[in-house]
Amino acid sequence: MSHGSVDHGANAAYGAHLANDENPYHPFNSQIEWEVARWAKLRGATSTAFSDLLSIDGVSERLGLSFKNANELNKIIDHELPTGRPKFKREQVVVAGESFDVYYRDIIECIKSLYGDPDFARYLTFAPERHYTDEDQTIRLFHDMHTGKWWWNTQKKLDQHRPGGTIIPIIISTDKTQVTMFRNKSAYPMYLTIGNIPKEIRRKPSRGGHILLAYLPTTRLEHITNKASRRRSIANLYHACMSRVLAPLQHAGLEGINMRSGDGALHRCHPLFASFVGDYPEQLLATGIKFGDCPKCDVEKDDTESNTVPLHLRNIGEVLDALAALDQGNLAFVRACAAVGIKPLIHPFWEGLPFANIFQGVTPDVLHQLYQGLVKHLLAWLEAACGATEIDARCRRLPPNHHIRLFAKGITTLSRVSGTEHAQICRFLLGIIIDIRLPNNLNAGRLLRAVRGLLDFLYLAQYPCHSTETLQLLDEALDLFHENKLIFVELGIRNNFNLPKLHAARHYHLMIMLFGSTDNYNTEYTEQLHIDLAKDAYRATNHKDEFAQMTRWLERKEKILRHQKYVSWRLAGGHQADPYHSRPPDMTFGREQVMTKHPSAKSVSLEKLATDYGATHFRDALARFIAQQSRGNDPAPLDSQALDVLARDIHFPFHRLPVFHKVKWCSVDARGHGDAHVTLDSVHAKPQRNVGAHLTARRSDTALVRVGMNAKDLRDFRVGQVRVMFTFPPKSIPLLFPPTVHLPTHLAYVEWFTPFPPAPDRNSGLYKLSRSLRGGETVASIVPVADIERSVHLIPRFGVIAPREWTSDTVLEDCDTFWLNSYIDRYTFSMFR
Repeated sequence: MSHGSVDHGANAAYGAHLANDENPYHPFNSQIEWEVARWAKLRGATSTAFSDLLSIDGVSERLGLSFKNANELNKIIDHELPTGRPKFKREQVVVAGESFDVYYRDIIECIKSLYGDPDFARYLTFAPERHYTDEDQTIRLFHDMHTGKWWWNTQKKLDQHRPGGTIIPIIISTDKTQVTMFRNKSAYPMYLTIGNIPKEIRRKPSRGGHILLAYLPTTRLEHITNKASRRRSIANLYHACMSRVLAPLQHAGLEGINMRSGDGALHRCHPLFASFVGDYPEQLLATGIKFGDCPKCDVEKDDTESNTVPLHLRNIGEVLDALAALDQGNLAFVRACAAVGIKPLIHPFWEGLPFANIFQGVTPDVLHQLYQGLVKHLLAWLEAACGATEIDARCRRLPPNHHIRLFAKGITTLSRVSGTEHAQICRFLLGIIIDIRLPNNLNAGRLLRAVRGLLDFLYLAQYPCHSTETLQLLDEALDLFHENKLIFVELGIRNNFNLPKLHAARHYHLMIMLFGSTDNYNTEYTEQLHIDLAKDAYRATNHKDEFAQMTRWLERKEKILRHQKYVSWRLAGGHQADPYHSRPPDMTFGREQVMTKHPSAKSVSLEKLATDYGATHFRDALARFIAQQSRGNDPAPLDSQALDVLARDIHFPFHRLPVFHKVKWCSVDARGHGDAHVTLDSVHAKPQRNVGAHLTARRSDTALVRVGMNAKDLRDFRVGQVRVMFTFPPKSIPLLFPPTVHLPTHLAYVEWFTPFPPAPDRNSGLYKLSRSLRGGETVASIVPVADIERSVHLIPRFGVIAPREWTSDTVLEDCDTFWLNSYIDRYTFSMFR
């Protein structure tokens, strides 16, 4: 490996093709011309609309543009901007005597483009690593791909063949998608990414970590009338096209190829097929396995419901031997393939790829296996067990929370439910079925444990970083479901659980150890890529010979994106960013608490705080807070009675206070990946309002408040309902407090719930809480807003039948006992599970 200077970096090489040191925007004449061109290709309307805009008299002249329409802009992009990513080729693949068009790019050039992207240069990993949580190296961590065992094992095999090479793990995904709503027009994109890029960058389509490698033929071969023959021909066409695209990996993977990363460092790289990302039909197509079987292991169809039958990955050596029987004639070939459990595939794409094992490389699919598979099944089972009416009644009566989508019409009437909607339902599903009556008065405990097992597995499977300990928890969660699943048989809902997607859950543990956490290879990313690289591309065409137009549209868009990186580099003075040091992700997001600069309401009377905000005991709580704070550094804490006595003598030098209606927590780019700031959580404390003749209800969210110093001990936290957030008028502070007191800027009036019990409920795993009362009155305090850790969601204890007079707006007041919902986000789950 050799390191080049900044001058040898990808941006400098790109600039050399432009040959213009004076103008950083070249070939565009000015910043405004470049910005207009960028808008037109990345954000703008259709080419016709853009041309119409420029044809308005005086627009081009006023803006000083050298192009007068979309065609002239396209010529500049096509002929004067350097090629960032390789062009598409159109070739014909012949299968069963018929030829089909496949549009694809040179895979080696695509890999070079990703590997040499200057935006990724700081973050690339070049070798496998072992990460541990402890000095004794007993608890191993698995997160990014280079921490998994596949890279280690493959590096050892490669070093025996050619020592000192850098592995580039190739991740391929394919997924046919509709590009029109009504005309049944589809595209079959094939995507490429590499495991050297950190998963946090790969999983954001906007960062450009994936490349559209090919559009595969979408034909259904309807002229072949025999269904079995048609299916076989479709499979062989798929593999013939994939083989054509991936063929260069055979030589490059074994012998290596010199590549420069974005900072100019030169490595001998070996691009090796690592994993295949796709839904169940795509997995079957890629592996040649029959429907209903597992594409990874040789378990029998009737044993897929078992959690104890031993698992053995399919033997790739035996399968390759069977495929070689093609030379012995058709009958021998079919029999050999049947003996190893695969369809008779003629030269599948993975047959000649070095060190490739397709059965190992098929990765878990959280979106389709869990959300669109197991969760979809689970909802149907619960509807049959608990009744649609009662489930929907409970959904409509949940209190609001930042993380909770309130389904105003319930969840059982939803149609075409997306993965996102299934994820939103999972956030409250367990809490709404507690205490619900089952047919024949069956014990609901096993139902709760079965649902909890599946939900725990779902949440654990999505941890961004796993350890040997969390993988054990993953297995225990799946065991919990299997130990209690027969409740659905007793309810008459299921006869068996021979579901391929349920069986697939057994492979998650091994796959995470091999390839890192599941966010390395989620099909959810390709779903977003479909919008950017297939559907938007199709809309930009005239729908005639569309794939040629789609590839040209994409090439131009990629050129603009590459030029944008160069322009940013030039404007920054041509400097490279500081070195980046990778560290494992944790369960917390980097986050900071944010309050608005100005109050939501500048002057609210103390009376309105009681009536409109519901802060009934605000005066008493504030007097006690002032009495406590006024003692300054006095170490002796006052008991409650002594504090009440002191509070009686407090007189407020104000009648109104500035009030804030929201506190939020925003993300911080803690890992240095250049992530955008987003709102991760919020707590609202809004008053009731008269809107015309209608009274809108107040919103007083529940939150987790720090009452001690140990952030890992639940006893140092309490749940409270935040009614008011406020600050003291500046003139009143010296009248109330000695100058030595350092007062928090923002304060909150909180009504408390009982402390956490020693253990959660045995069946649901949730903590039970109720209002904290003293002498029949609500216990309330003033606390610093900084002590509010995050929002929490309380699910009412509905009983056997949810009281119909309860509403989402008033349920926190109507109900007296609640379950703390631990499924609202991954951090809350890890804290309370």
